[in-house]
Amino acid sequence: MFQTLKNAWKTAELKSKLLFTLLIVILYRLGSAIPVPWVSGDIGDAFTTSFNYAVQLLAGDAFSKATLFALSVSPYITSSIIVQLLTIAIPALERWAKDGENGKKKINFLTRCLTMGLAIVTAIGYANLIETYGFVAYGNTNKLFAKIVIIACYVAGAAMVMWLAEKINEFGIGNGISIILFANIIARLPATFTNFYTMIASAAQSGSTSGVIVGIVWSLLIVALMIGLVWLIIWFTESERRIPVQYAKRVVGRKMYGGQSSSLPLKLSMAGVMPVIFANSIVSIPGTLATIWPNAKWLSNLANNYFNYTKPLYVLISVILLFAFAFFYIMISFNPVEVANNIRNNGGAIPGIRPGKPTRDYIQKILNRVTFIGAVFLCIVSEVPKIIVSLFETYKEITGVTGRGPVANAIVNFYNSGSASFMTVAFAGTSILIVVGVILETVRELEAQLTMRNYKGFLD
Repeated sequence: MFQTLKNAWKTAELKSKLLFTLLIVILYRLGSAIPVPWVSGDIGDAFTTSFNYAVQLLAGDAFSKATLFALSVSPYITSSIIVQLLTIAIPALERWAKDGENGKKKINFLTRCLTMGLAIVTAIGYANLIETYGFVAYGNTNKLFAKIVIIACYVAGAAMVMWLAEKINEFGIGNGISIILFANIIARLPATFTNFYTMIASAAQSGSTSGVIVGIVWSLLIVALMIGLVWLIIWFTESERRIPVQYAKRVVGRKMYGGQSSSLPLKLSMAGVMPVIFANSIVSIPGTLATIWPNAKWLSNLANNYFNYTKPLYVLISVILLFAFAFFYIMISFNPVEVANNIRNNGGAIPGIRPGKPTRDYIQKILNRVTFIGAVFLCIVSEVPKIIVSLFETYKEITGVTGRGPVANAIVNFYNSGSASFMTVAFAGTSILIVVGVILETVRELEAQLTMRNYKGFLD
């Protein structure tokens, strides 16, 4: 990976793309620190609750600090999900998707319009939220005018983030949305490790030797978990299922072509991290709405009692949505009929499988299995920490403070001692999956462009 970056840095065009991507990330981080007029800068993490950690994952620390980019990529991701779902449901959009570059431009324009509509609605709710919490000081300014300015700032921030992401796609390296999510996660890492230090330091100041030991053990466990997840994600991402393809010999003029054995590689993680992002975006909607309208008691009760990630229902719906989006993403990005036709047109066949419909059905069967395995992997990486939290919290609610055996009591007490730190990394699997996925995707794109520029054919 480092050698690839070194070689890319030596190539003038790739160097300019890397520098442009870095510049966009710096601009995004600067925008995340710019305050909005009349909004207090002493908010801190006032909006960090147990049901909007998914929003924190997508929006980063800008959401909790109510800065210019507080909405971040959330409206853009939500609109992309809606447009992709409508592409299957509405024939006109399906024709656009198959219409090449012209259709792609139309779909992108529709996505942008929908993004702005969602950004306006979300900005209105977010402005009401910070006003309800008392973080807006209007002073002698007209309240209506000031509120319009605040809403306009957040809408403009969402539009700017969308524009920055598209500029990365156009002139930079990697996927713009993924790069911005990567920047959000990396920016929150220092706060995560600071929590470990604070836990150990507070125990040391109180003179609790056992508390220091427990804090060190928790820190080592979480660091070991992160390292293990990184290794597992890299190993699984690079794994693939290869379908053998045999090409028949054919004579064209005086030359013979074909007669070679090849393979059709299917990545086990073909859907990447997108199903996780989509599932988290959907399942966090009730918590987001409860955060925006805190006076709606029924909404707060719904978010706290059912769509809190410490609740089994939240985890169950998240897993179901993850599987659904994994199969949906593969369905719109991989066409077995087209692949089967390409194999037949090039004189190839899968050994033991007849060309045409049997080949398509065989590829579809293998694809379903690969997608299912990939979805299980995503569940293990992204949902296991939330399942652990849900099990402990549900057990504590059922048993209360009594009725546990000595072993169970010791385990629960150990969990309670580090639950605050573990809560902050309950989305660690998702975060690491995004970070590792973005790094691998960017390095893979750099390698492809380096290969294309350094390839020497028979004309050289």
